[in-house]
Amino acid sequence: MKDLFQLEQELSVPSPALIADMAKIEGDILLLGVGGKMGPSMAKLAVAAAKAAGVDKKVIGVSRFSDAKAKAELEAAGITTLSCDLLNDSELQALPEVENVIYLAGNKFGTTGNESFTWAMNAYLPGRVAEKYKDSKIVAFSSGNVLPFVPVTSGGPSEETAPEPLGEYAQSCLGRERIFEYFSKRNQTPTLIYRLNYAVDFRYGVMLEIAKSVLGGKEIDLRTENVNVIWQGDANEIAIRSLLHCESPAKILNVTGPEILSVRWIANQFGRIFGIEPKFIHEPTGTALLNNASECHRIFGYPRVTVREIIDITATWLSHGGDEFGKSTHFQERGGKF
Repeated sequence: MKDLFQLEQELSVPSPALIADMAKIEGDILLLGVGGKMGPSMAKLAVAAAKAAGVDKKVIGVSRFSDAKAKAELEAAGITTLSCDLLNDSELQALPEVENVIYLAGNKFGTTGNESFTWAMNAYLPGRVAEKYKDSKIVAFSSGNVLPFVPVTSGGPSEETAPEPLGEYAQSCLGRERIFEYFSKRNQTPTLIYRLNYAVDFRYGVMLEIAKSVLGGKEIDLRTENVNVIWQGDANEIAIRSLLHCESPAKILNVTGPEILSVRWIANQFGRIFGIEPKFIHEPTGTALLNNASECHRIFGYPRVTVREIIDITATWLSHGGDEFGKSTHFQERGGKF
């Protein structure tokens, strides 16, 4: 496990491109909803990049911080932490003014049966944040779930594709986009809507879920046979560097890896490593939630960590009993219920 942790550290080192861009980003950086899956590693990466660039920049992480250990870990890494219930307007308004905001807050799992909370987090709160930080640059996280299911031979929807969200979670994500778009126009707030699917890491994501199914002898549903993924570290870099590409009206950016991957192929790669024959059920439907990120690759280049590296790292991590976040992506969900 020591080698794996060392590898994780190596993969968390900011790239020369991020360091160069960090030197161009003016002002401090505020991460709203830093306590989620991507927030902690993104905040740490921002601190490391600022140090490497030799710039004096404060990185501030905002969350409810129900986990005191997570808060302490961020502070030990040089991140200023602020405890805040973002839906409490007095607490939101008390947050410091900053030049750069990365909006990570949102709700997905548990939407079914608690739809009103999801809409409050995903569509109401963005308006309050957009008003509070109308003089800042805002990178607002969204989801490829706002896009329609498309044929797997289509190349995936681009930023010009009209959204067709399925289910209340995806609808609320489109609500989030529209609210940020509205306030970007009204207040001339430079904004970038960061449409991501799917970030993966040792501890969570599509790759880990498929690997666990192969290792556990569980059947893998092939109705959604194709998927896009991007290494979380690469996704974090793109989010931070996107602060230099915010526009008014808001710019929409699809973010993922360049390949439209086969779930069957991924499973077979893990099967080869584990020495286990994967089990499959159902027939492919020929459509999937995909994401054409060619504009992202034009601006930022291709991700540094390749798919085969992700597969090898995930297999090694799982084989050695590495810890997990325990949050499934539900990437095979086709009815929009989360």
